[in-house]
Amino acid sequence: MQYLLSVIHDQDSLATPEEDAAIDVFNDRLRTEGHWVFAGGLASPDTATVIDSRGGEALVTDGPFLESKEYLAGFWIIEAPDLDVALKLAVAGSKACNRRIEVRPFQ
Repeated sequence: MQYLLSVIHDQDSLATPEEDAAIDVFNDRLRTEGHWVFAGGLASPDTATVIDSRGGEALVTDGPFLESKEYLAGFWIIEAPDLDVALKLAVAGSKACNRRIEVRPFQ
């Protein structure tokens, strides 16, 4: 089963060199143990563009959809046999990036 591990951040700062190194080690672990699917870091929320075409013509606005102190800073998509394994990996990922992690299974 695949899981989304969302990295939640509440600062304007990027990862420190030490955090980057720990994230690289965690990524290598995911690859070695066969959990790796895909991962990526995201630019800050002020670089976002929101598109809403539900009412016919597309409405394009700059900035994040929600004004919030917390934002999605990055993510991992992993393969794990069950939620318990995904949660254990999320604990290691949270420690590596020094940020909170939200775990959600794909439907």
